[in-house]
Amino acid sequence: MISVLKSDERGQADFGWLNSRHTFSFGSYYNPEQMGLSHLRVINDDHVKPGYGFDTHGHQDMEIISYVLEGRIKHKDTLGHTEYLSASEVQVMSAGTGIKHSEYNASASEALHFLQIWVIPRQSSLTPSYQQKDFSAFNGLSLLVSPDGRNGSLSISQDVEIYRLQATDAPIEKVLDTATIGYIHVATGDVLINGERYSAGDGITLTDENKVHMQASDNSEALLFILPTTA
Repeated sequence: MISVLKSDERGQADFGWLNSRHTFSFGSYYNPEQMGLSHLRVINDDHVKPGYGFDTHGHQDMEIISYVLEGRIKHKDTLGHTEYLSASEVQVMSAGTGIKHSEYNASASEALHFLQIWVIPRQSSLTPSYQQKDFSAFNGLSLLVSPDGRNGSLSISQDVEIYRLQATDAPIEKVLDTATIGYIHVATGDVLINGERYSAGDGITLTDENKVHMQASDNSEALLFILPTTA
C-alpha cells in the first residue's frame, strides 16, 4: 500500500528569517494523524536566510540528523565542536543525556536549505556524540545512516536506515523486508516512485510493499527511510 502526503499538506512555520515545513507535528504545528512514523519523529524542511540561524538550545534522548541541500551551516556545540557543513554533507548528533548546540547560515549572502531529521533512539541516557561526513562522491542510491555504520555510513542508535537517491539513468530497485516500512521524502526536483511522479516536499509511505522502484531526474534528490513496522 502506498500513501502520499503532498508538499502543501505539511505544517508550516514562517518566522521571516526561517521558513520551515513540517512533515510531522512539531512546535506550534499539531496534527494528531502526523505524529511520526515508527521511530521517525521529525522531518523539518528548513530554509534559513543569510546571516540568521538557531541560537544555542538543548536536546536530550534524540538522534538528530542534518542534511544540507544548499548553502552552508555553521554548527557549534557543548562537546567542543565548531564545524561547517556544505551541500551533500550529513551530520549526526546523538543528544543522549544532553547536548546544546547552535546552527547558523554561514553565509551573509546565500540562502541555506537543509533537512533536520529526528529519530527516537533505542535507549535513553546515551553518551552524547557527534559525526559528520561528506557524501558528494556517492552517486545513485547511497546509504547515509545506519545502525551499524556499514558501507561508510554514519551510525545511529536505532534500527533505521536512511538512503539518498540522486539522478539515475534507469530505475533503481530496492527490496523491502516484510518487517519494515519504507518512507520517501522528495528533497528537490522530481522523482518516479513505482512509475508515479512526485515533487519536492512530497512524502510517500510504503506499507506491505516487497520492493520499490525509484528514479530521480537531473538535479533531484530524495531520501529513503527504512523503518521497523513496530516502534
